[in-house]
Amino acid sequence: MDFLELAQARYSCKKFDGRTVAKEQLEKVLEAGRLAPTAKNNQPQHIYVLQSEESLAKVDQLTPCRYGAPVVLAVAHDTGNVFHYPGDKYDSGAEDAAIVATHLVLGAKAIGLDTCWLNFFDPDKAKELLQLPENEEVTILIDLGYAAEGVRPLANHASRKPLAETVTYC
Repeated sequence: MDFLELAQARYSCKKFDGRTVAKEQLEKVLEAGRLAPTAKNNQPQHIYVLQSEESLAKVDQLTPCRYGAPVVLAVAHDTGNVFHYPGDKYDSGAEDAAIVATHLVLGAKAIGLDTCWLNFFDPDKAKELLQLPENEEVTILIDLGYAAEGVRPLANHASRKPLAETVTYC
């Protein structure tokens, strides 16, 4: 499968069958995230692999969107290890985490796993429940596992605006 086919095949899975993700597969997904580019190659990401009953119960306190996934990846970033844009108003923390998360979800799809990117949670509550260090912020939660039988992308999955509406050549 080429990259565009992979990008098209990946969707937000809304129901998982609960099967365990093998350690070898999980490590391949994590390696895909590790290879993601980050600003100045600072690599501020820290990924928490939430798979114990206790950890998944915490996720369920944070969001109704686990959908039965046996693994949730909490993508955090070190706020003290980010690139600061000129003017010092913005930093690369959230974008670095998003690039890592994109690599994670595409890497998962490439090896037959399904994901759902979650942003329906309170990052401050996540930091507290997961007992993250003071310098880390959770940016994204990613459900990871195998889609339940019959699960398909949502009806609007393939709906995309034409490039003419989203791209400007200057």
